[in-house]
Amino acid sequence: MILMKDIIREGHPTLTRVADKVAMPISEEDKQIAFSLFQYVINSQDDELAQKYKLRPGVGIAAPQINVSKRMFAMHVHDVDGKLYSMIVVNPKITQRSEEIVFLNGGEGCLSVDRPTEGITPRHLSIKFEAFVYDVESNSFKLKRGSLSGYPATVFQHEYDHLDGIMFTSKLYVEIPNARPLFEEFEEDLIAE
Repeated sequence: MILMKDIIREGHPTLTRVADKVAMPISEEDKQIAFSLFQYVINSQDDELAQKYKLRPGVGIAAPQINVSKRMFAMHVHDVDGKLYSMIVVNPKITQRSEEIVFLNGGEGCLSVDRPTEGITPRHLSIKFEAFVYDVESNSFKLKRGSLSGYPATVFQHEYDHLDGIMFTSKLYVEIPNARPLFEEFEEDLIAE
């Protein structure tokens, strides 16, 4: 079980290194690492477990964040309509990005960043990807092509950046011309604070 002590923090060299491709078919060791990433995001969203083990809640975590420089991550996130996007992703490639740029109103967070940050990070509103994704029915990783939009696309891009050694803190801007907040309905509340 991954705990907060297992997550490396900003400044660690693994977080700024391009991760290695995972050999396929996936080894049992790599499969266990991938499952542990997935278990962390599930556990961190369970109030009782998060409190018991002092886990910071997260919607995604990448292998480099536990000092394993391999191209895999897990995400478990709901979109604004409540649809769940829950997957373990290995050797992903973003094959297409929308031109429309969005950002999270209050900025992004990261399990590897313990300090408050100021600024917003540009993300593509929607993406298309290709990756080996864990399939429960066959208990194997299958090559999948898919698309994501909105918040799930933002989470995917954040985790994907970790695989390329990019921290969101290196992409912080006061404003981004021609970009819009991802959750526009909250914009007025944020301005009023």
